[in-house]
Amino acid sequence: MQSNKHRLLFSLLLFLGVLSLSAQEDKVIPLTIKKQKDTLVAPLIPADILGTPVKKDSIIQDSTSKKEPLLADIVKRKAEGYMRYDRKEGKIYLYDKAELYYQDTELKAGIIIMDLAKNEVYAGRIKDSTGVYSQLPDFKQGNQIVKPDSIRFNFDTQKALIWNSRTEQQAGLGSIGSDAMKVYAEKTKKENDSVYFMSRAKITTSNDTINPDYYILVRKGKFVPGKKMIAGYSNMFIADVPTPIALPFAYFPMTTGNTAGLIFPTFGSDPDRGYFLQNGGYYFPINDYVDLTLQGDFYTNGSYGFRGQSVYTKRYKYKGNVNIRFENQINSQKGFEDYSRSTNYNIQISHTQDPKNNPNSRLSANVNLGSSDYYRSSLNQYNVPNTQNNNLSSSVSYSKTFPAYPSVNLSLTATHNQNTNTDVINLTLPTMQASMERIFPFAKKDGLKKGIIQNINFQYDVNAQNQITTVDSLFFKSEMFDDARVGARHRIPISTNFKLFKQLSVSLGGSYEDIWTLETYNKSYDETTEEVVSEKINGFDRYNKYSFSASLGTTVYGTWTFDESKNIQAIRHTMRPSIGYSYSPSFEETYDEYMNADGEYIQYSRFEGTLNGAPGLTQSSALSFSLQNTLEAKVKDKDSTATEPKKISLLSSFNISTNYNFQADSLRLSPFRVNGGTTILNKKMSINFSANLDPYAIDNKGTRINTLNINNGGSLFRLTTARANIGYSLSSKMFDKDKDDEDDNKDNGDSYVAASGGRTDDLFGTADNFNGRPGNLNDDEDEEVKENPLYKNTIPWDIRLAYAVSYSNPNRQDEISNHSLMFSGNIDLTPRWKVGVSSGYDFKNQGFSLTQLRFERDLKSFRLNFNWTPFGTYERWYFFIGIKSSILKDLKWEQRSQR
Repeated sequence: MQSNKHRLLFSLLLFLGVLSLSAQEDKVIPLTIKKQKDTLVAPLIPADILGTPVKKDSIIQDSTSKKEPLLADIVKRKAEGYMRYDRKEGKIYLYDKAELYYQDTELKAGIIIMDLAKNEVYAGRIKDSTGVYSQLPDFKQGNQIVKPDSIRFNFDTQKALIWNSRTEQQAGLGSIGSDAMKVYAEKTKKENDSVYFMSRAKITTSNDTINPDYYILVRKGKFVPGKKMIAGYSNMFIADVPTPIALPFAYFPMTTGNTAGLIFPTFGSDPDRGYFLQNGGYYFPINDYVDLTLQGDFYTNGSYGFRGQSVYTKRYKYKGNVNIRFENQINSQKGFEDYSRSTNYNIQISHTQDPKNNPNSRLSANVNLGSSDYYRSSLNQYNVPNTQNNNLSSSVSYSKTFPAYPSVNLSLTATHNQNTNTDVINLTLPTMQASMERIFPFAKKDGLKKGIIQNINFQYDVNAQNQITTVDSLFFKSEMFDDARVGARHRIPISTNFKLFKQLSVSLGGSYEDIWTLETYNKSYDETTEEVVSEKINGFDRYNKYSFSASLGTTVYGTWTFDESKNIQAIRHTMRPSIGYSYSPSFEETYDEYMNADGEYIQYSRFEGTLNGAPGLTQSSALSFSLQNTLEAKVKDKDSTATEPKKISLLSSFNISTNYNFQADSLRLSPFRVNGGTTILNKKMSINFSANLDPYAIDNKGTRINTLNINNGGSLFRLTTARANIGYSLSSKMFDKDKDDEDDNKDNGDSYVAASGGRTDDLFGTADNFNGRPGNLNDDEDEEVKENPLYKNTIPWDIRLAYAVSYSNPNRQDEISNHSLMFSGNIDLTPRWKVGVSSGYDFKNQGFSLTQLRFERDLKSFRLNFNWTPFGTYERWYFFIGIKSSILKDLKWEQRSQR
């Protein structure tokens, strides 16, 4: 009887609590029933409670478990249609834009039904008068978001049944990055917070999950949010059409960040090497700062290649990457006449340090070395433009600054320069450079320096090198060190400067040098072989030399002004003439003699052929002259609101220089060197030129003679060499007033070319490795523009031109040694169609240079590319179609020709 009373009382209190559901939408279901204020007064605490021991209660507490509360948390809810509580069913009904918040669950839907007895909730969509469903449920629990057609969820067991669920997962694959993977399943069973079982699930990266342009159909699968999805038989559908691309089981990683995994290879065939697997391998995320990618190529005729790439980054400290490539190339088959075997390699290292990490110590590296024919004959030749790269260079340097006065900067540098045409390699292993800051001994440290005395200053620097010149075939072999040259140069320059007549700047100076070397050469004439023999003598030796110099210069301005109503309002000509004198004595004490076959004594220095060479045998006394010119103009600004005229450069530079040697017996005046440059057409066209003008004539053999050319029946100067380069770039953005100039400086997606040692523009074409390239369209582009098959106004386009011409006439050959025009252009026919061309014409050899035609098509989720080099040494074509998302980038088809 007592139990029945308690139940009746509890039911009455529950009924009073849920009556609040009929109130306004901001009301909530209470967790507990509020108690009335207790009228009983607690007794006072005895004064001796701390000193009196408490007796243990002998009454055993009731072991009967208390009944759990009906709801474990506050339920917040609202709906625009209606809210109703059915007491008999124990259910809450919410209709039309319903919202329910309970524990860590947020639920929005057209209709929501909550069963209080079972602690379950059901949510679904609603149908309007036209029969169209709307207000699909939006279920969020923790970080998991599901958008189904309907859902049934139990708060106690955390299990759920979901129909037509839509969810999005961020999946990171290797160092490529992360993309959103959409999963659409007809029926899903949520087992717990970490496991979902799905039936007939569609996996895609398309933005449209209802009608995706492609998807992978998974008949049955297990889904672990944020980690993985394990599927049974799965195959790919394109536009709801099944394809033969299928797997009996599949694994989709969906962890955020870098994840280890296989890199699927490319299948194909080569006419010289047979069938192949290319770019297959494995990715290792070593830790949060370093990763490693290993890939390989394998051909059925025995050829193979391996590549390793590691990228490392530590924020605010340093970043870099290492690429190592090796290939064993076999052409044809053993036993055939055209059979050959060779190996090539390429090493690329890049390291940069954050300047803020350690301002007084810095390490940097930029290495690109390898076989001279690597780019031209690589098995995995993706980057066509690099075939035109005939120079490989590297530099690794470490510098340390000692800031205490006088500060000293110390650096160690290893350099490498390789000509891939001649196979000649020049190395410095290493170069040590140390320099002390400039010291003014007759001036206060922080005071002003005036006059010839206070401006006297000197420095000290030392440069030591180990220089090696070798060829490609001897690289990394002991023979490469046979002709190594080691030496050091110590230098102390002293100078001062002052003003003369307030307009002339005068500089005086001198330099003392002490040269060290570890080898010298002794020359003699061998009567048996009738040749001059040079004998290398190992051991330390040194010599010193000194010189003096003086210069006088000024700046002259000339301005022509015009009427303010004219477009050109003023022209300013700036000239900077400079005259210099240098003197160096003769150092005959370092010279010896040997007798040749004719009995003549030939002077030579034992330091000839050493790193820093030999000092001068004859006294040098020369006068130099140079003139620098710039030409600027003020023009009327087209903007009527501008208050000042616009400054433009007519001639950025125009320089003339020569020198006269007083000590020479003849030909004292050297050729005049002329060079200059400017930019026109709003800095879109750059023009650079240079020439050499010789005042002396030549004889019938082409040798310069001590006769002025004008006295030999010619002109005042004889043009011996001349060069001109013109570059021009033009794009549709120049004519779009709504676009900012900053758009021209945005990354155009070609930075990956420079990473492999090639050009940063597309004058030599672009790379064929489309699988690793970013999309051409901006993902944030308006949907209206994406869906529009044609541009409304201006069609985007760009064009680049590079013209070069060289003239050579030192021996009256009067020929154009180089004459070529390079050009490249791109045009977006539609927002998803882009075509481009890169080519050039060699007027000297009368032929086209490397020519490439490019076709790019954006298919929303897919990318289609076709590159074609129709003729020439590197005639080839490359076709690619694949998914743009890096998550499923291995779903692709590529085909290319091989030469």
